[in-house]
Amino acid sequence: MHLDKSERDHTGTVSLLGQSVAELRAFLQMLGEPAYRGAQIYHALYAERRLDIAAMTNLPTALRERLAREAAISLPRIVRRYQSFDGTVRYVLALEAAASGGESRPVKPATIETVFMPEENRQTICISTQAGCAVDCHFCLTATLGLIRNLTAGEIVGQVLIALEENRVALKPQTNVVLMGQGEPLLNYEAVMAALRILLDPNGMAITPKHTTLSTSGIIPGIERLAQEKVRPKLAISLNASTEEQRRELMPITRKYSLKDLLAACKAYPMRKWEKLTFEYVLLKGVNDTDADARRVVKLLAHLNAKVNLIALNPGPGIAFETPDASRVDAFQAIVRRAMPCFVRKPRGRDIFAACGQLKRVGNSEFKDS
Repeated sequence: MHLDKSERDHTGTVSLLGQSVAELRAFLQMLGEPAYRGAQIYHALYAERRLDIAAMTNLPTALRERLAREAAISLPRIVRRYQSFDGTVRYVLALEAAASGGESRPVKPATIETVFMPEENRQTICISTQAGCAVDCHFCLTATLGLIRNLTAGEIVGQVLIALEENRVALKPQTNVVLMGQGEPLLNYEAVMAALRILLDPNGMAITPKHTTLSTSGIIPGIERLAQEKVRPKLAISLNASTEEQRRELMPITRKYSLKDLLAACKAYPMRKWEKLTFEYVLLKGVNDTDADARRVVKLLAHLNAKVNLIALNPGPGIAFETPDASRVDAFQAIVRRAMPCFVRKPRGRDIFAACGQLKRVGNSEFKDS
């Protein structure tokens, strides 16, 4: 088995978290054990969520003791929890130094944020794929961090495991996972897909593609790669503008991947019978929220199998935009929904900076136990 640097923690110990069943089988063979022991670890870790090697009672005691010496389950560490009045929980997670994204040496520790949103019959977990973000959308608080580093597959899967474990006693039958936290998922493609294969594996985390959504700012090569994947989540595109010029001002990534080319990539994207492309549109007061904008959005998406999610701006310090009035949001929605499904996303956890576009750890005071 070839263990790349992303599969070892900062001490050089083999990290089991984030490895596929094939990788775990190969690792156990390397240790002189039967390959099926790797499949047992995979099932215990992902299906049963046993996050301690000692708790993997489907393994012989001697093997557990050996694994405790030679391997680890390197989960992100919770350093702070924020609880919203609406039940939403925002976790600030510390990441150890790890090799990531082809780095030849360990990179620095970082923090990320994960959001758990309970509802009546389900829970939604919003996870990060990078620490910080390089895309620089001008209305997003996370963008002010810049890119710190990519996450490994284990760090991505670990966020879901932590959120489920922390809320184990109150879990509902359905879990949704949205890759809408810190970072641009398609700029960390290999690690994101490795994590998704575990999350979507019926023998792994067993979260269905219908309940998993990857949100992108419009990285066209990544969208084209994702289209070829046998197992993939639903796709959401951050639109946020009704013209090429407007989007270029709000989302500088448009200068590299034009709106025209992005929509062409969306038209070519293969859709499953049950799905629609989701277009997310952050409404900014007096900027992109007029009736004319709404009519242009309808025209842009007219030939796509699409739906639109409207998000009234979630404000943050240093963001030079305002949230539109509810009446303006309603008027915009009314125009779009005449042509296609259009929904207004209810903000969750806005009071604890857990809502869309608000994820940014501020200050060193959060490096303490909650």
